[in-house]
Amino acid sequence: MLSRSSVCLLINGVRSYSTAASERVVGFIGLGNMGGHQAANLIKKGHKVIVYDISQDNVNRLKDKGALVASSPSELAKKADVIVTMLPASAHVKSVYCGDNGIFKSIKPGTLLLDSSTIDPQTAREVADIATKHNSTLLDCPVSGGTGGAEAGTLTFMVGGKEADFERAKPYLQAMGKNIVHCGDVGTGQAAKVCNNLVLGISMVGVSEAMNLGVKLGIDPKKLAGIFNTSSARCWSSELYNPCPGVLENSPASRGYTGGFGSALMNKDLGLAVDSAKSLGEPLPLGTTAHQFYTMMVQKGLGNKDFSVAYEFLQKTKQ
Repeated sequence: MLSRSSVCLLINGVRSYSTAASERVVGFIGLGNMGGHQAANLIKKGHKVIVYDISQDNVNRLKDKGALVASSPSELAKKADVIVTMLPASAHVKSVYCGDNGIFKSIKPGTLLLDSSTIDPQTAREVADIATKHNSTLLDCPVSGGTGGAEAGTLTFMVGGKEADFERAKPYLQAMGKNIVHCGDVGTGQAAKVCNNLVLGISMVGVSEAMNLGVKLGIDPKKLAGIFNTSSARCWSSELYNPCPGVLENSPASRGYTGGFGSALMNKDLGLAVDSAKSLGEPLPLGTTAHQFYTMMVQKGLGNKDFSVAYEFLQKTKQ
């Protein structure tokens, strides 16, 4: 049993660590539908934040919330002790970190790098190796929970990196999320995210097909969704993100499939899963079909619509 003095020392140590974390400058690059909310939550939790994005409108929204502004990733890296990135794809991550005006051009020794992008595990490991050469540390920290979770600060972070580095990162991740999970070494966070979104993409197509069929057969969509959600068809894609307009008031489907997770991004994530399976020689029949389905949607101009637009796509598709 700990003595009173030991408990006091432990509590004070936690407090001093948290205070030190709040005093460090946090850089944030990538202020889109997810990143903008994440950066805002860091500010709300008392962190000093400096931001960069190619969209001036996105930058201005964070500036209005109290963020400092950098003109490039390189300038941001000169001023930040911790840097969070939330970018669309592997190519963007490589450019922001390794480009001519990227983070590694001016990074300070000891900088902690937290990449929340969803990319392939190999790229995460490659960039982490380069970070080590610059005397800094990169963890892959992809997220799940959607734009609603990003805004509410309830995201799940899947983190790859050493245990000690994970502990260093937790104060910042906890300012943006609720469930912070250490998955293993660098790259395992991305592996978990790829598998998670593989299930999500497949389940959304399944729910969309079933809702479309039920509506065409004359069932009220709210009643059908209610049956799904209290029986064996229950899943996140039906219960919390139903793709049929009007079933859930605050879902992207009820606002024209806007403000959510784009179909092009889901297509990219399913492509990562397909490529990973091919590299291992593993079968992925449903994942491959879902990838082909989302590829068709993107080709039809639905890439910027939330991925639940699969329902509308089916509604308008004739055999």
